[in-house]
Amino acid sequence: MRFRTSILAAIFLLAAFSATVSAQEDTALEAQLQTLAQAHHGHLTLYAHDLNSGKTVAINADTPVPTASVIKLTVLFEALKQIQEGKVHFEDKLTLTKSNQVEGSGVLMFFDVPQTLTLKDVLTMMIIVSDNTATNVAIDYLGLKNIDDRIQWLGLKDTWLYKKVSMPPIGPMPADQKQFGLGKTTAREMAGLIERFATCNLNAPGSTARPTAQDEQLCAAAMHMLKNQFYRNSIPRYLEALDTTEGESKIANKTGALDQVRNDVGVVFAKNGPVVISEFTYGNEDKSWTPDNEAEVLMAKLARLIIDRWQ
Repeated sequence: MRFRTSILAAIFLLAAFSATVSAQEDTALEAQLQTLAQAHHGHLTLYAHDLNSGKTVAINADTPVPTASVIKLTVLFEALKQIQEGKVHFEDKLTLTKSNQVEGSGVLMFFDVPQTLTLKDVLTMMIIVSDNTATNVAIDYLGLKNIDDRIQWLGLKDTWLYKKVSMPPIGPMPADQKQFGLGKTTAREMAGLIERFATCNLNAPGSTARPTAQDEQLCAAAMHMLKNQFYRNSIPRYLEALDTTEGESKIANKTGALDQVRNDVGVVFAKNGPVVISEFTYGNEDKSWTPDNEAEVLMAKLARLIIDRWQ
C-alpha cells in the first residue's frame, strides 16, 4: 500500500512538473514568431513573459546586442535607487550647460544655456522623448560608475552603459565597447529590468520584501514616464487603443534606434494582466527613419502575436 502511494505521488509530482514547464515555455508561439522573424532582413533577439500565467518565449534571448537608447532604463533605475537611499531627490536642481548638449533625439539641445532643471524634469525628458542631452545631465549627476555598479548589483552579466550619449568614451574601456557603442544588453536581461518597474521591485536580487509606500511612489513616477513615451511605432503600433495625448497609455515602453538598430522594451497591461516584451533588432538592411521601417513593423507584428496568443 505504501509502495502504491509512493508511485501515485511520484506520478502526480511528475505531471505537475511537466505542466509547469509547459506553462513556462510556449514552444508553439516561438515557432510562430520564428516564422515572422525569418523574413526579416537583419537579426532579432526577443524575450517575453506573461506575468500572470508565467508563460515565456525566447529567441536568441541571451545574445548580447547594442542597446541604443534602451540603456536609459538603467539610468532611470539608478535614479530611483539613489532617491530611495536619500542620496538625491526628484526636486534637486541640475544645470544644463553647453558641454552636455548633443545631437539626436530630444529637444534640450535647442535650449539656451545655462538652464536649470530638476532631476525629475531631466529623467522625464530622457524617457518620454529619449532626450540625449537630458541623459547626459542625468549621468553626470548620478555617476556613470554608480549606474554600472548598480547593473552589476542587479546581477545583469551582459548589460553595460559605456559612456555618455554621442560623446567619446573616457578612460580604459572594455574591449567590446566599439562593437556595441553606447551600451550592450540582452533581451532577457532588459526584460527583467523593465519588469522591476512594473512590479515595483527595487529590492536586491533574491529579496521578497514588499515595496514600501515610498517605493510605490517612485515606481508610479517611473511608470508614468514610460506610459507617456513618445515613440510608439513598435510594441504599441497595433495594440494601442487610446489617444495617448488625452489619456495615459496601458503600454509602458522604452525604444532605442540607430541606423541599423531598432529596439523596443515594454510592458503591455492587457486585460488578463501585464506582459513584458523585449525586442532587439540589429544589422538591419532597412536604415530608413520612417514609421514603416521594416524592423519597426516586425517588432509590432511580433508584439501583437504575443498578446493575441496569451491574452
